[in-house]
Amino acid sequence: MAAGPPSPPDADPAFPCDGSATSRRTRRTAVTMFWSAVAAVVLVVTMSGRDTDTPGAGRAPHAAPAVESSAPSTARSAPPDRQTEGEHLPRARPLRLLIPKIAVSAPFTDLAIGGTGQLEPPPAHNTNLVGWYAKGASPGEPGTSIIAGHVDTATSPAVFARLSELEQGDSFQVLRADGRSAAFVIDSVETFDKNTFPSRRVYGDTSRSLVRLITCAGDYDRQARDYTANLVVFAHLA
Repeated sequence: MAAGPPSPPDADPAFPCDGSATSRRTRRTAVTMFWSAVAAVVLVVTMSGRDTDTPGAGRAPHAAPAVESSAPSTARSAPPDRQTEGEHLPRARPLRLLIPKIAVSAPFTDLAIGGTGQLEPPPAHNTNLVGWYAKGASPGEPGTSIIAGHVDTATSPAVFARLSELEQGDSFQVLRADGRSAAFVIDSVETFDKNTFPSRRVYGDTSRSLVRLITCAGDYDRQARDYTANLVVFAHLA
């Protein structure tokens, strides 16, 4: 188990695109499944700001047990297990995400689980903003830190529009409130169909200092108002 705060518990794999509540059908855009050894709570998160509010949406959370998928994914490489225990930083609030390769310099906002049981996404009106699950591990401390961003909005590309351009060996930094900069090296960049999302692998508890960058991917189904996949960047503390 991680020494720091736990990662989010189990969630159904998809990602909300704006700050509004959404129905199961129309807002399962990039849902991600979060694994916890202690509890099973379902969260839904979408990362495209295309959708508009749906009347009567978001009345109840989507509940399902966490099941690790064995379906194949589009993977650049398998994440190595190179970090040893003890290589981590203390807890501190993240302030800014820097990914030079794709020209990202974005401030953070806290993400929390809303009343509907969904992990609330960053505000869709701000295209240059990322969110982190504030009750989980902070970037650099032991555990799996979750950083989410929109891929687009109804009118323009957003902060994670170029996330798929990252590759194994690329690096990024998180500037923290304690004045430290946590540097991360990418292990793999993978795309998973949202219906077969490997929750335990992405969100599994760990004593290592890991980060997952997450956004929408795949085709956009206009009828369902739903992306077909999630893009996940796996990274470890350098």
